[in-house]
Amino acid sequence: MPAKGKHRRPKHHPITRRLALAGTGGAALTLPLISATTAGAVPTTAATTTTAATATTAANVVTAAAKTYSVVAGDTLSEIAADHSVSGGWQQLYAANRSVIGDNPSIIRPGIRLELGTQAEPARASRSAARTALKPAAQTAAKPAAKPAAAYPNNLDGWIRESLDVMAKHGIPGSYNGIHRNVMRESSGNPMAINNWDINAQNGIPSKGLLQVIDPTFQAYHVPGTSQNSYDPVANITAACNYAAARYGSIDNVNGPY
Repeated sequence: MPAKGKHRRPKHHPITRRLALAGTGGAALTLPLISATTAGAVPTTAATTTTAATATTAANVVTAAAKTYSVVAGDTLSEIAADHSVSGGWQQLYAANRSVIGDNPSIIRPGIRLELGTQAEPARASRSAARTALKPAAQTAAKPAAKPAAAYPNNLDGWIRESLDVMAKHGIPGSYNGIHRNVMRESSGNPMAINNWDINAQNGIPSKGLLQVIDPTFQAYHVPGTSQNSYDPVANITAACNYAAARYGSIDNVNGPY
């Protein structure tokens, strides 16, 4: 769909790694290892007492301090939320810091300090270590083998599902149906689609790929772990959804030129 294209251009603030995206004819879319050695000369009762004391101390450790984060150039709320396991994702992080961020969650100025909230993971880790210390070494369960990487078919269904898995790791909202609906409108499912006639094309930055992203938008909202090629279907979908999350709350809220 044709569009004015003025909001396809990325904002001139060095605050995000991802960017504003464009539709085929629309405006730009957009968180101790406890080891012990027992000397042979130490009586068993003393070793048992020491181990129990260590376990008790570890069990009583509770880390629940409120944490802050200082924004650096290239940061996005979704990445900060994911890196620091913020409960509620980027939306909660934005809600808690709106007074310092402002009305646009896609613009976070380098140097501002964000309240990340209370992180309970260290306390859970300490309690887990305490339980491990109470078990004889021979009874400690082996760490489960890592799950094999998921296999995705090389088609639109597979590209969307792989993108959704990447989005989940980075706290980017969106559903299969929301992505599919917008892909079919923007490119009819053709990952090599390009718009060579609208205002963006006239400005030398044509919309590309499944969700018709202009290069500046793709570069600003590119998600780590995906290809740097804007035509790559998974990278294109993920960058578009990252922008849509920052601008509209989710790709699910996009029902026309964006």
